[in-house]
Amino acid sequence: MLESVGSLTSSPWIYAVIAVSIVLDVFLPVLPSGVLVITAATAAAGSATATGAVPHAVPDILVLTLCAATASVLGDLVAYRLAWRGGDRLDRAIARSRRLTRAQERLGEVLARGGGVIVVVARFAPAGRSVVSLGAGAAHRRVRDFLPWSVLAGLAWAGYSVALGYFGGQWLGATWLTTAISVGALFVAGAGAAYVVRRPALRGQETGA
Repeated sequence: MLESVGSLTSSPWIYAVIAVSIVLDVFLPVLPSGVLVITAATAAAGSATATGAVPHAVPDILVLTLCAATASVLGDLVAYRLAWRGGDRLDRAIARSRRLTRAQERLGEVLARGGGVIVVVARFAPAGRSVVSLGAGAAHRRVRDFLPWSVLAGLAWAGYSVALGYFGGQWLGATWLTTAISVGALFVAGAGAAYVVRRPALRGQETGA
């Protein structure tokens, strides 16, 4: 089973595939970037357990983490800049989306107060990264208010995803079942993050009622 998992991640190109997937999933959240990161980390863990060291044939854990985090920040910045320059067309698109409208309204206050932890939490929520990055750009938030939190979010998400795959692979073995369990844990974190992100809006609705 280790061979079947490792065969998908044995090429150095796995870093490029993961990076491209992470950059693009800010626009296409359905891309399985988290699954790719976990699968690569699981393969590395299985090889390390079998040989006592991670061989060159599978991804290096540190490089994998830095690659995923860097791609995450890069994707955030691309979306941020595109939204910044989007003009009337993007404004109309945001106006048609209640989620993006709420994010745009809240981000200005949150980032200005230094409460950019929402950027970190939203990184784990389904489509949360897209909402935050596009909302910050469309609202013309200063890059110095957004970028540090994007970096922290990328590192937190990449570190968590790699840790799930790596430690899951060490404890349970590098199998497809282990990968599925680790991916499930990532989805659970995403569901929790989505709930936390929505809570301020829900409280606001209750107060308004």
